[in-house]
Amino acid sequence: MMASLTSSTENVAGSLLWRTSRAILAAGFLPAVLSAQTSFSWQQIKDKFEAANPTLKAAHLNIDESRAAEITAYLRPNPDIGGTIDQINPFTKQPPPSGGSDAYRPFAYAFPYGSISYLHEREHKRELRRDQAKESTAVAESTYLDQERGLVFNLRSAFVQLLQAKAVLQNAKDNLEYWDRELDVNRARLKAGDLAQVDLDRLELQRVQFESDFETAMVNLRTAKIQLLMLLNDRTPIERFDISGPFDFTDELRPLEEFRNVALETRPDLKAAAQNVELAKTTHQLAVANGSTDPTFSLDFARNPPIPVYFGVSVSIPLRIFDRNQGEKARTQIDIGRNERLRDAAEAQVFSDVDSAYWTLVQNVNLLRPYKAKYMKLALDTRDRVSFSYRNGGASLLDYLDAEKSYRDTRLAYLNLIGSYLTAAAQMNMAVGREVLQ
Repeated sequence: MMASLTSSTENVAGSLLWRTSRAILAAGFLPAVLSAQTSFSWQQIKDKFEAANPTLKAAHLNIDESRAAEITAYLRPNPDIGGTIDQINPFTKQPPPSGGSDAYRPFAYAFPYGSISYLHEREHKRELRRDQAKESTAVAESTYLDQERGLVFNLRSAFVQLLQAKAVLQNAKDNLEYWDRELDVNRARLKAGDLAQVDLDRLELQRVQFESDFETAMVNLRTAKIQLLMLLNDRTPIERFDISGPFDFTDELRPLEEFRNVALETRPDLKAAAQNVELAKTTHQLAVANGSTDPTFSLDFARNPPIPVYFGVSVSIPLRIFDRNQGEKARTQIDIGRNERLRDAAEAQVFSDVDSAYWTLVQNVNLLRPYKAKYMKLALDTRDRVSFSYRNGGASLLDYLDAEKSYRDTRLAYLNLIGSYLTAAAQMNMAVGREVLQ
């Protein structure tokens, strides 16, 4: 019976030793892999994103299309030219002017006629179309900046997620190394007869949790890299890609009113809403101008024997008795009011976004302050004291395992809170319209 128990214990120890060696080798190779990586800062990541993201590049083409429409809008009307030959007689022979027998002359009494006409646009229609096109381009530019604002937020969130994954992986690696040192100490105690085999086995089994944390952190790190590379449209292998940046928080926040004022000045969607109001006003002016009468000037010339050549001029003025563009005038006037209401709604959305982001930041800072000032140090000191007491017989194994779990949970919660703070900071940057928090 004792031999069977010894064999089982040796098998468990051998399995644990193999897993320990694998984790240690992985942790040992990690610095070598990291040394071959190219590390990018946030600004470098943002520059790569703006240069390579296909969604952003496609959105920028809308601005080019709108600028091309400006050319069409300011073009003058094309003149019309026409020609006519009348009084062709293909069935009658006519004597030549100098006399003689009749000859086939179908064009003897032909009446050539030519004309050219041009529509003259009144009430500055052409200039209003140009202004309308330019304001549409301004709206397209603001819409592009607003789309970029949302995409940069996604990029920043992915960047923060990768920073958090790196911090969690480092924490898991530190915990695994710490526990291996504790196991070495307790194995020495077992050899010295100061520790029961069952207690050491329970400590060995506890290492499974640290291994699981390490492997999960490795998977999360790779997933975060994949997400960030996808936004960059980059095919770099994840083993050669890395980022660098501070993973910390600042507990000093500017007043809420200051964030609101910056947002009112810089939010591109609010700017686009205001530009849409001006565009609607210009469109209404164009609708009023289109209700006016545009004359068409014509010049014609012809010959009518015995008159060798003559010309004439004419003016054609349509009578706007029934259709004076009343429907478009009314519609565009209503559209002005609609865009004004949309501008007010956009302003209300700005205040809502800034306020939500601000109080999310405040909540995270309020939670992080005691963690940094008190709870992190308290969890570390408690773990070290209970570990010392356990090694000297002053604490039970359950107390020791509970203290270790409390430290691990506290440390992980602190890292997750920093990640939440940095995500909230990115949300504030998006709400404001530019980077006000790093």
